[in-house]
Amino acid sequence: MSDGSDAGPDAGLAVQTVGLGKTFGRQQAVADLDLAVPRGSIYGFLGPNGSGKTTTIRMLLGLTSSTSGSIRVLGGSMPDRARDVLPRVGALVEGPAFYPFLSGRANLMRLDSGDRRAPGGTRKARVAAALDRVGLGHAADKKAHAYSLGMKQRLGIANALLMPRDLLVLDEPSNGLDPQGTREVRGLIRSLADDGTTVLVSSHLLAEVEQMCTHIGVMSAGRLLTQGTLGDLRALGTHRVRLLTPDPDLARDVLVRLGLTPDDSGSAGPAPSEGAHVEADLTVEKLAPEAIVAALVAAAVRVRGFEVSGASLEDRFVDLTGEGFDVAG
Repeated sequence: MSDGSDAGPDAGLAVQTVGLGKTFGRQQAVADLDLAVPRGSIYGFLGPNGSGKTTTIRMLLGLTSSTSGSIRVLGGSMPDRARDVLPRVGALVEGPAFYPFLSGRANLMRLDSGDRRAPGGTRKARVAAALDRVGLGHAADKKAHAYSLGMKQRLGIANALLMPRDLLVLDEPSNGLDPQGTREVRGLIRSLADDGTTVLVSSHLLAEVEQMCTHIGVMSAGRLLTQGTLGDLRALGTHRVRLLTPDPDLARDVLVRLGLTPDDSGSAGPAPSEGAHVEADLTVEKLAPEAIVAALVAAAVRVRGFEVSGASLEDRFVDLTGEGFDVAG
């Protein structure tokens, strides 16, 4: 896992912060944040509510000033290069807001007309394309107040896509959605990343981040605890050996000789004739599972089931933050 300690600009990163901090009076909302979001990734900015995610996003977008540190977005220093950088960034922060009695199409037309860089001659075509992109072409002329929460979230993303974007920043895009709306937004984010857009998505929902993200950063109490690929984070957990055998005492002796520490007592197997489960943490480096099985068989242990499992992501997050996560919503 990376600790983000490289202070130099990195062309491979869509977002990079070094020592970023924000205080409100005496309250430290974000402290010493070294964020590294690779280009082309779906980066899950994960943490409990109140961990500093939204404050960080607001600093990245120039919506609030930082107290310390530096920010680079798409290679440009923020907020100094905001005029050059922000037109390449689409954002949905703290939920979409629309005129309720205008249609989805009319809302996007009005929002696009407020962008001085947006060409008026292509406005209708771009609005239609954005609505189709998020699956709202059929509801383009429906009033926004009649949209479901999932449709409103997708309309907000459509607004962020009215112009070509290299980076999409989404703050809690699944917040308040039913399972169908959540699936719709998740599928949309994946399709955007498939087209080459870097997506930074903040969430407190572990299951959502796990299902759609390629990279993860974990925040707690204003600090980034760890970041890296999803595989990196999974690999940090303790792995366990679980063996099903009718020879549990002999199996424990073999595991001890291999340097492992079996649990004091094993659980019963699925059937009494199959024996008992024996478990141990896999704490010995470079001890391959096949070597464990070979040692068991060589000692005449009857092996009827064997697996090596890692700690769940939920376990890892609880270990890192010291508090639970909303797993599914």
